[in-house]
Amino acid sequence: MEKIDELPSPSESLQRSRFRRARSLHGPSPTTTFGPKACIQKNPASIMHVQDPLSQRLTWNKPPLSVLIIKKIHESSVVQPFMDLVTWLVQEKRMVVYVEVSTLEDEMIADDSGFQPIKQKLNTFKEGTEDLSGRIDFIICLGGDGTLLWASSLFQGSVPPVMAFHMGSLGFLTPFEFDNFKSQVNHVLEGHAALTLRSRLKTVITDAECDSHINSIEKPKKIQVLNEVVIDRGPSPYLCHLDLYVEGRHVTSVQGDGLIVSTPTGSTAYAVAAGASMVHPNVPAILVTPICPHSLSFRPIVVPAGVEIKVMVSPESRGAAWVSLDGRNRQEIKVGDSVRITTSEFPIPSICKMDQISDWFDSLAECLHWNVRRPQRAFNNNNGANGRVKDDSDCSIEA
Repeated sequence: MEKIDELPSPSESLQRSRFRRARSLHGPSPTTTFGPKACIQKNPASIMHVQDPLSQRLTWNKPPLSVLIIKKIHESSVVQPFMDLVTWLVQEKRMVVYVEVSTLEDEMIADDSGFQPIKQKLNTFKEGTEDLSGRIDFIICLGGDGTLLWASSLFQGSVPPVMAFHMGSLGFLTPFEFDNFKSQVNHVLEGHAALTLRSRLKTVITDAECDSHINSIEKPKKIQVLNEVVIDRGPSPYLCHLDLYVEGRHVTSVQGDGLIVSTPTGSTAYAVAAGASMVHPNVPAILVTPICPHSLSFRPIVVPAGVEIKVMVSPESRGAAWVSLDGRNRQEIKVGDSVRITTSEFPIPSICKMDQISDWFDSLAECLHWNVRRPQRAFNNNNGANGRVKDDSDCSIEA
Protein backbone atom coordinates (compact mmCIF):
# COMPACT_ATOMS: atom_id res chain seq x y z
CA MET A 1 0.00 0.00 0.00
CA GLU A 2 1.21 3.49 -0.85
CA LYS A 3 2.37 5.67 2.01
CA ILE A 4 0.67 9.06 2.19
CA ASP A 5 2.39 10.65 5.16
CA GLU A 6 6.06 10.35 5.97
CA LEU A 7 8.18 12.36 8.38
CA PRO A 8 11.39 13.77 6.86
CA SER A 9 14.64 12.13 7.96
CA PRO A 10 17.44 14.23 9.57
CA SER A 11 19.36 14.23 6.27
CA GLU A 12 16.28 15.38 4.38
CA SER A 13 15.65 18.15 6.92
CA LEU A 14 19.21 19.36 6.36
CA GLN A 15 18.79 19.30 2.59
CA ARG A 16 15.54 21.27 2.86
CA SER A 17 17.22 23.86 5.09
CA ARG A 18 19.82 24.36 2.35
CA PHE A 19 17.12 24.60 -0.30
CA ARG A 20 14.73 27.18 1.05
CA ARG A 21 11.54 27.98 -0.79
CA ALA A 22 11.15 31.39 -2.40
CA ARG A 23 9.78 34.01 -0.01
CA SER A 24 8.65 36.20 -2.90
CA LEU A 25 7.18 35.17 -6.24
CA HIS A 26 8.70 38.00 -8.24
CA GLY A 27 12.05 38.72 -6.65
CA PRO A 28 13.44 39.90 -3.34
CA SER A 29 11.22 42.36 -1.43
CA PRO A 30 10.69 45.22 -1.41
CA THR A 31 12.13 46.09 -4.84
CA THR A 32 12.28 43.76 -7.82
CA THR A 33 15.31 44.38 -10.03
CA PHE A 34 16.40 42.92 -13.37
CA GLY A 35 20.12 43.22 -13.98
CA PRO A 36 22.01 46.31 -12.85
CA LYS A 37 19.68 49.06 -14.18
CA ALA A 38 16.12 47.80 -14.64
CA CYS A 39 13.33 47.34 -12.13
CA ILE A 40 9.56 47.24 -11.78
CA GLN A 41 7.94 50.65 -11.74
CA LYS A 42 6.70 51.34 -8.21
CA ASN A 43 2.96 51.29 -7.74
CA PRO A 44 1.95 53.54 -4.79
CA ALA A 45 -1.56 52.11 -4.75
CA SER A 46 -0.34 48.55 -4.30
CA ILE A 47 -0.26 47.15 -0.78
CA MET A 48 0.96 43.70 -1.88
CA HIS A 49 4.33 42.72 -3.27
CA VAL A 50 2.65 40.57 -5.95
CA GLN A 51 1.27 43.31 -8.18
CA ASP A 52 -1.63 43.28 -10.59
CA PRO A 53 0.02 41.97 -13.80
CA LEU A 54 -1.23 44.95 -15.79
CA SER A 55 0.64 47.30 -13.43
CA GLN A 56 3.97 45.59 -14.14
CA ARG A 57 5.76 48.05 -16.38
CA LEU A 58 9.44 48.54 -17.13
CA THR A 59 11.36 51.53 -15.90
CA TRP A 60 15.09 52.29 -15.89
CA ASN A 61 17.01 53.56 -12.87
CA LYS A 62 19.72 54.75 -15.29
CA PRO A 63 19.85 54.83 -19.11
CA PRO A 64 20.81 51.35 -20.37
CA LEU A 65 24.27 51.26 -21.95
CA SER A 66 24.97 47.58 -22.66
CA VAL A 67 22.94 45.04 -24.63
CA LEU A 68 23.33 41.31 -25.25
CA ILE A 69 22.25 40.06 -28.68
CA ILE A 70 21.31 36.38 -28.96
CA LYS A 71 20.90 35.08 -32.50
CA LYS A 72 19.36 31.81 -33.63
CA ILE A 73 22.11 29.51 -34.90
CA HIS A 74 22.10 27.63 -38.22
CA GLU A 75 19.58 30.08 -39.68
CA SER A 76 20.73 32.18 -42.64
CA SER A 77 17.61 34.38 -42.66
CA VAL A 78 18.60 35.85 -39.26
CA VAL A 79 22.09 36.95 -40.32
CA GLN A 80 21.19 40.19 -42.13
CA PRO A 81 18.73 41.38 -39.44
CA PHE A 82 21.41 40.62 -36.84
CA MET A 83 23.98 42.76 -38.64
CA ASP A 84 21.46 45.57 -39.20
CA LEU A 85 20.49 45.60 -35.51
CA VAL A 86 24.09 45.48 -34.23
CA THR A 87 25.21 48.24 -36.63
CA TRP A 88 22.36 50.51 -35.53
CA LEU A 89 22.99 49.88 -31.81
CA VAL A 90 26.72 50.56 -32.13
CA GLN A 91 26.70 53.53 -34.52
CA GLU A 92 23.49 55.37 -33.66
CA LYS A 93 22.64 54.32 -30.11
CA ARG A 94 26.30 54.18 -28.96
CA MET A 95 25.64 51.06 -26.91
CA VAL A 96 28.10 48.41 -25.78
CA VAL A 97 27.06 45.23 -27.60
CA TYR A 98 27.82 41.70 -26.35
CA VAL A 99 27.56 38.60 -28.56
CA GLU A 100 28.69 35.01 -28.28
CA VAL A 101 31.94 34.02 -29.92
CA SER A 102 30.10 31.34 -31.90
CA THR A 103 27.80 33.98 -33.40
CA LEU A 104 30.69 35.79 -35.07
CA GLU A 105 32.05 32.49 -36.37
CA ASP A 106 29.07 32.16 -38.70
CA GLU A 107 30.47 32.07 -42.25
CA MET A 108 28.05 34.70 -43.58
CA ILE A 109 29.08 37.12 -40.81
CA ALA A 110 32.80 36.29 -40.91
CA ASP A 111 32.95 36.74 -44.71
CA ASP A 112 31.06 40.06 -44.83
CA SER A 113 33.75 42.70 -45.34
CA GLY A 114 31.36 45.59 -44.72
CA PHE A 115 30.58 44.31 -41.23
CA GLN A 116 34.22 43.98 -40.13
CA PRO A 117 34.56 47.55 -38.68
CA ILE A 118 31.49 46.94 -36.51
CA LYS A 119 32.69 43.46 -35.57
CA GLN A 120 35.87 44.92 -34.06
CA LYS A 121 33.79 46.95 -31.60
CA LEU A 122 31.79 44.03 -30.22
CA ASN A 123 32.38 42.36 -26.87
CA THR A 124 32.37 38.56 -26.98
CA PHE A 125 31.95 35.78 -24.43
CA LYS A 126 31.74 32.00 -24.23
CA GLU A 127 29.05 30.15 -22.32
CA GLY A 128 30.28 28.70 -19.06
CA THR A 129 33.53 30.65 -19.02
CA GLU A 130 32.35 34.17 -18.17
CA ASP A 131 29.80 35.59 -15.75
CA LEU A 132 27.58 38.20 -17.39
CA SER A 133 25.87 39.25 -14.16
CA GLY A 134 26.02 43.00 -13.65
CA ARG A 135 27.43 43.64 -17.15
CA ILE A 136 24.25 43.42 -19.26
CA ASP A 137 21.45 45.99 -19.03
CA PHE A 138 19.19 44.65 -21.77
CA ILE A 139 18.79 41.48 -23.89
CA ILE A 140 17.52 41.20 -27.47
CA CYS A 141 16.73 37.77 -28.94
CA LEU A 142 16.51 37.11 -32.68
CA GLY A 143 14.98 33.74 -33.44
CA GLY A 144 12.47 31.38 -31.90
CA ASP A 145 11.49 30.37 -28.38
CA GLY A 146 14.81 28.57 -27.99
CA THR A 147 16.68 31.88 -27.93
CA LEU A 148 14.71 32.95 -24.85
CA LEU A 149 15.48 29.61 -23.16
CA TRP A 150 19.14 30.14 -24.02
CA ALA A 151 19.06 33.65 -22.51
CA SER A 152 17.58 32.18 -19.34
CA SER A 153 20.39 29.62 -19.07
CA LEU A 154 23.05 32.36 -19.26
CA PHE A 155 21.72 34.14 -16.15
CA GLN A 156 21.40 32.00 -13.04
CA GLY A 157 20.61 35.05 -10.90
CA SER A 158 18.91 38.35 -11.73
CA VAL A 159 18.00 38.59 -15.43
CA PRO A 160 17.93 41.83 -17.46
CA PRO A 161 14.78 42.64 -19.47
CA VAL A 162 14.40 40.49 -22.59
CA MET A 163 12.97 41.70 -25.91
CA ALA A 164 12.34 38.79 -28.29
CA PHE A 165 11.85 39.12 -32.06
CA HIS A 166 9.99 36.36 -33.86
CA MET A 167 12.34 34.87 -36.45
CA GLY A 168 11.96 31.17 -35.70
CA SER A 169 9.44 28.39 -36.25
CA LEU A 170 6.81 28.75 -33.52
CA GLY A 171 7.40 32.07 -31.80
CA PHE A 172 5.11 31.61 -28.80
CA LEU A 173 7.47 33.58 -26.55
CA THR A 174 8.67 36.06 -29.21
CA PRO A 175 5.95 38.66 -29.84
CA PHE A 176 7.90 41.31 -31.81
CA GLU A 177 8.25 41.52 -35.60
CA PHE A 178 11.57 42.79 -36.94
CA ASP A 179 10.25 45.08 -39.71
CA ASN A 180 10.19 48.24 -37.56
CA PHE A 181 12.80 47.21 -34.99
CA LYS A 182 14.21 50.73 -34.49
CA SER A 183 11.01 52.29 -33.22
CA GLN A 184 10.23 49.25 -31.07
CA VAL A 185 13.65 49.17 -29.44
CA ASN A 186 13.56 52.94 -28.87
CA HIS A 187 10.16 52.53 -27.22
CA VAL A 188 11.65 50.00 -24.77
CA LEU A 189 14.82 52.02 -24.12
CA GLU A 190 12.62 54.97 -23.17
CA GLY A 191 10.96 52.81 -20.50
CA HIS A 192 7.56 52.48 -22.15
CA ALA A 193 6.82 48.76 -22.04
CA ALA A 194 4.72 46.22 -20.19
CA LEU A 195 6.45 43.22 -18.62
CA THR A 196 5.45 39.60 -18.20
CA LEU A 197 7.34 38.12 -15.27
CA ARG A 198 7.92 34.51 -16.32
CA SER A 199 8.68 32.50 -13.20
CA ARG A 200 11.52 29.98 -13.27
CA LEU A 201 12.20 26.81 -11.29
CA LYS A 202 15.21 26.48 -9.01
CA THR A 203 16.39 22.91 -9.44
CA VAL A 204 18.90 20.79 -7.56
CA ILE A 205 19.90 17.23 -8.47
CA THR A 206 21.30 15.15 -5.59
CA ASP A 207 22.46 11.57 -5.57
CA ALA A 208 21.52 9.04 -2.91
CA GLU A 209 24.98 9.12 -1.32
CA CYS A 210 24.95 12.93 -0.94
CA ASP A 211 21.40 12.83 0.40
CA SER A 212 22.34 10.32 3.11
CA HIS A 213 25.37 12.22 4.45
CA ILE A 214 24.13 14.75 7.00
CA ASN A 215 27.51 16.45 7.38
CA SER A 216 28.21 16.73 3.66
CA ILE A 217 29.94 20.09 3.04
CA GLU A 218 29.67 20.14 -0.75
CA LYS A 219 26.53 21.98 -1.89
CA PRO A 220 24.80 20.77 -5.06
CA LYS A 221 24.54 23.16 -7.98
CA LYS A 222 21.27 25.06 -8.38
CA ILE A 223 20.05 25.46 -11.96
CA GLN A 224 17.36 27.89 -13.11
CA VAL A 225 14.75 26.46 -15.48
CA LEU A 226 12.29 28.50 -17.55
CA ASN A 227 10.09 25.80 -19.15
CA GLU A 228 10.24 22.45 -17.42
CA VAL A 229 12.11 19.73 -15.61
CA VAL A 230 11.50 16.34 -17.24
CA ILE A 231 12.23 13.05 -15.50
CA ASP A 232 11.68 10.09 -17.85
CA ARG A 233 12.69 6.46 -18.36
CA GLY A 234 15.17 7.27 -21.13
CA PRO A 235 16.32 4.15 -23.03
CA SER A 236 15.06 1.77 -20.33
CA PRO A 237 12.35 -0.69 -21.43
CA TYR A 238 10.82 -0.63 -17.93
CA LEU A 239 8.25 1.70 -16.42
CA CYS A 240 9.67 4.78 -14.76
CA HIS A 241 8.99 4.39 -11.02
CA LEU A 242 9.23 7.73 -9.20
CA ASP A 243 8.21 8.88 -5.72
CA LEU A 244 6.66 12.37 -5.64
CA TYR A 245 6.96 14.54 -2.53
CA VAL A 246 5.40 17.98 -1.95
CA GLU A 247 6.68 19.95 1.06
CA GLY A 248 8.23 16.78 2.46
CA ARG A 249 4.99 14.80 2.19
CA HIS A 250 4.93 11.70 0.01
CA VAL A 251 1.85 12.27 -2.15
CA THR A 252 2.05 9.51 -4.77
CA SER A 253 4.23 7.22 -6.82
CA VAL A 254 4.53 7.67 -10.56
CA GLN A 255 4.56 4.60 -12.78
CA GLY A 256 4.70 5.42 -16.46
CA ASP A 257 7.04 7.08 -18.94
CA GLY A 258 7.92 9.91 -16.56
CA LEU A 259 6.93 13.23 -15.04
CA ILE A 260 7.01 16.88 -16.15
CA VAL A 261 7.35 19.64 -13.57
CA SER A 262 6.82 22.94 -15.37
CA THR A 263 6.29 26.65 -14.95
CA PRO A 264 3.19 28.38 -16.35
CA THR A 265 5.41 29.45 -19.27
CA GLY A 266 6.28 25.78 -19.85
CA SER A 267 2.61 24.78 -19.71
CA THR A 268 2.32 25.47 -23.46
CA ALA A 269 5.43 23.37 -24.27
CA TYR A 270 5.93 19.67 -23.47
CA ALA A 271 3.31 19.77 -20.69
CA VAL A 272 0.39 20.67 -22.96
CA ALA A 273 1.35 17.80 -25.29
CA ALA A 274 1.09 15.47 -22.28
CA GLY A 275 -2.38 16.74 -21.37
CA ALA A 276 -1.76 19.67 -19.01
CA SER A 277 -3.81 22.85 -19.00
CA MET A 278 -2.40 26.02 -20.54
CA VAL A 279 -1.69 28.47 -17.71
CA HIS A 280 -1.03 32.20 -18.09
CA PRO A 281 2.58 33.04 -17.07
CA ASN A 282 1.41 35.51 -14.41
CA VAL A 283 -0.38 32.75 -12.47
CA PRO A 284 1.82 31.80 -9.46
CA ALA A 285 1.88 28.03 -9.86
CA ILE A 286 3.87 24.89 -10.62
CA LEU A 287 2.42 22.23 -12.90
CA VAL A 288 2.96 18.51 -12.32
CA THR A 289 2.09 16.41 -15.37
CA PRO A 290 2.57 12.64 -15.79
CA ILE A 291 3.88 11.27 -19.10
CA CYS A 292 1.83 8.27 -20.26
CA PRO A 293 0.96 7.09 -16.71
CA HIS A 294 -0.05 3.44 -16.33
CA SER A 295 -3.16 4.55 -14.49
CA LEU A 296 -6.58 5.75 -15.67
CA SER A 297 -6.93 8.21 -12.78
CA PHE A 298 -3.58 10.04 -12.75
CA ARG A 299 -4.48 13.51 -13.96
CA PRO A 300 -2.17 16.57 -14.19
CA ILE A 301 -2.22 18.82 -11.13
CA VAL A 302 -1.32 22.43 -10.32
CA VAL A 303 0.30 23.33 -6.98
CA PRO A 304 1.06 26.76 -5.49
CA ALA A 305 4.25 28.51 -6.51
CA GLY A 306 6.91 28.35 -3.83
CA VAL A 307 6.25 24.83 -2.56
CA GLU A 308 9.18 22.40 -2.63
CA ILE A 309 8.75 19.38 -4.88
CA LYS A 310 11.01 16.35 -4.67
CA VAL A 311 11.02 13.61 -7.29
CA MET A 312 13.04 10.53 -6.29
CA VAL A 313 13.78 7.37 -8.25
CA SER A 314 11.95 4.82 -6.12
CA PRO A 315 13.94 2.13 -4.28
CA GLU A 316 11.54 -0.32 -5.96
CA SER A 317 12.36 0.95 -9.46
CA ARG A 318 13.66 -1.66 -11.91
CA GLY A 319 16.00 0.80 -13.55
CA ALA A 320 17.43 4.30 -13.58
CA ALA A 321 15.72 7.44 -14.89
CA TRP A 322 16.91 10.46 -16.88
CA VAL A 323 16.43 14.14 -16.14
CA SER A 324 16.65 17.14 -18.48
CA LEU A 325 16.31 20.85 -17.71
CA ASP A 326 14.74 22.93 -20.48
CA GLY A 327 15.83 20.19 -22.88
CA ARG A 328 19.48 20.51 -21.81
CA ASN A 329 21.85 19.11 -19.16
CA ARG A 330 20.40 15.64 -19.67
CA GLN A 331 21.81 13.14 -17.20
CA GLU A 332 21.06 9.78 -15.66
CA ILE A 333 19.75 9.54 -12.11
CA LYS A 334 19.90 6.19 -10.32
CA VAL A 335 17.79 4.53 -7.66
CA GLY A 336 17.64 6.80 -4.60
CA ASP A 337 18.74 9.91 -6.51
CA SER A 338 16.37 12.87 -6.38
CA VAL A 339 15.51 16.16 -8.06
CA ARG A 340 14.38 19.05 -5.83
CA ILE A 341 12.35 21.82 -7.42
CA THR A 342 10.84 25.08 -6.20
CA THR A 343 9.97 28.50 -7.58
CA SER A 344 12.99 30.70 -8.21
CA GLU A 345 13.15 34.27 -6.90
CA PHE A 346 14.64 35.34 -10.25
CA PRO A 347 11.97 35.45 -13.00
CA ILE A 348 12.51 36.32 -16.66
CA PRO A 349 11.24 39.89 -17.31
CA SER A 350 9.84 39.36 -20.80
CA ILE A 351 8.92 42.59 -22.61
CA CYS A 352 5.42 42.63 -24.09
CA LYS A 353 4.49 43.89 -27.53
CA MET A 354 1.08 45.09 -26.29
CA ASP A 355 0.30 43.83 -22.78
CA GLN A 356 0.42 40.63 -20.74
CA ILE A 357 -3.10 39.47 -21.63
CA SER A 358 -3.21 40.39 -25.33
CA ASP A 359 0.21 38.90 -26.09
CA TRP A 360 -0.66 35.55 -24.51
CA PHE A 361 -4.01 35.10 -26.22
CA ASP A 362 -2.52 36.24 -29.54
CA SER A 363 0.14 33.53 -29.17
CA LEU A 364 -2.50 30.90 -28.37
CA ALA A 365 -4.43 31.81 -31.49
CA GLU A 366 -1.57 32.35 -33.92
CA CYS A 367 0.89 29.65 -32.81
CA LEU A 368 -1.30 26.86 -31.42
CA HIS A 369 -4.55 27.69 -33.29
CA TRP A 370 -6.38 27.41 -30.00
CA ASN A 371 -10.09 26.56 -30.40
CA VAL A 372 -10.05 27.05 -34.16
CA ARG A 373 -13.37 25.78 -35.50
CA ARG A 374 -15.70 26.52 -38.36
CA PRO A 375 -18.58 28.51 -36.76
CA GLN A 376 -22.08 27.08 -36.58
CA ARG A 377 -24.50 28.86 -38.88
CA ALA A 378 -27.49 30.67 -37.41
CA PHE A 379 -31.05 29.71 -38.37
CA ASN A 380 -32.02 31.28 -41.68
CA ASN A 381 -35.73 31.63 -40.88
CA ASN A 382 -37.98 32.38 -37.96
CA ASN A 383 -39.14 28.79 -37.48
CA GLY A 384 -36.21 27.88 -35.28
CA ALA A 385 -35.51 31.27 -33.76
CA ASN A 386 -37.15 30.37 -30.46
CA GLY A 387 -35.29 27.06 -30.22
CA ARG A 388 -38.35 24.89 -31.12
CA VAL A 389 -38.38 22.50 -34.04
CA LYS A 390 -41.72 22.13 -35.88
CA ASP A 391 -41.14 18.94 -37.84
CA ASP A 392 -38.69 16.09 -38.35
CA SER A 393 -36.97 17.86 -41.25
CA ASP A 394 -35.62 20.48 -38.85
CA CYS A 395 -34.10 17.98 -36.41
CA SER A 396 -30.63 17.83 -37.94
CA ILE A 397 -27.80 19.53 -36.08
CA GLU A 398 -25.50 21.48 -38.37
CA ALA A 399 -21.82 21.73 -37.55
